[in-house]
Amino acid sequence: MSKVLVVKAHPLATEQSRTLTILAQFMQVYQKQNPADEISWLDLYQSDLPEIDQELMTAWAALKEGQAMATLSASQQEKVARFNRYTDQFLATDKFVIANPLWNLNVPTKLKAWIDTVMVAGKTFRHTETAPQPLVTGKKAVHIQSAGSVHAGQDFATQYVKTILGFAGVDEVIKISIEGIDHSPEKANVIMQEAIETAKQTAQVF
Repeated sequence: MSKVLVVKAHPLATEQSRTLTILAQFMQVYQKQNPADEISWLDLYQSDLPEIDQELMTAWAALKEGQAMATLSASQQEKVARFNRYTDQFLATDKFVIANPLWNLNVPTKLKAWIDTVMVAGKTFRHTETAPQPLVTGKKAVHIQSAGSVHAGQDFATQYVKTILGFAGVDEVIKISIEGIDHSPEKANVIMQEAIETAKQTAQVF
């Protein structure tokens, strides 16, 4: 049995989103293939993600200097605890399914905020004298992303997700793309059907 975390980084409903339509198709097949897996859903647009700000950074600095958690303000304690929950959830997960649109050649800011909570020195990677070293092993991910044009995996968002997860040690990141519908709307049905088939085939072996 695996623990699976589905990260939904899209503000729309499934019927309004190409990304989420493919995600639904993927998860339908995956759950049928892996009925014993423990699946958790994380909707980043309905979550309490703590962004790194002055309050959080000063709290970390105080803790690093040896101050007890109880000496922090109530707000700082709450933010640190929330941040740590996302890090711990990442560490406890075996497989990730990340679904997002490509916006302005990048990932949505909510996805970046989540990634900030899971890229933590000393927990998911560590610094050494020669180079950073991943601390995560045995995890893999599927990255589902829609884009209006065709980028063939060379867009910054695709490279960023793959690279940043690999930095922590997630060395298998499978990409499912839905690309080109805005550029070639007459091919919309074909593009979606190809993405659905890819999603179903990937779900059977993930």
